[in-house]
Amino acid sequence: MHSLRRALYIVLAWISFALGVVGMFVPLMPTTCFMLLAVWAASRGSPRFALWIREHPRFGPTVMAWEGERAIPRHAKWIASLMLALSILVLLMTLSLVWLKLMLVAGLALLGLWIVTRPEPGSTAAVRLVRR
Repeated sequence: MHSLRRALYIVLAWISFALGVVGMFVPLMPTTCFMLLAVWAASRGSPRFALWIREHPRFGPTVMAWEGERAIPRHAKWIASLMLALSILVLLMTLSLVWLKLMLVAGLALLGLWIVTRPEPGSTAAVRLVRR
């Protein structure tokens, strides 16, 4: 049973990683949350894969900032905001059900607000030093 659980974590990690890569190119598909899920699953199934993601030049800094400080780098906030705005635009132009359109736009706007209000890496450490 232990090897089956480990295999399931590895499969989940690889699927999440693949979806995260797809999310770099497709509006409405997130990247960072899939990478965080991939690291979480890989940590339980393949620590070597988790380390590879953490050290990856494209995905690693964002994952490490979130794991270490619950912070989102400024460039990731910009990209996320741009993708959310694009997604909202696509929804506004394609959906005909007004109630569904309003709910999705409100949800994406709230998600965007949450993202931009997260601290940036290093800012929480600086605040702690100032308070001492």
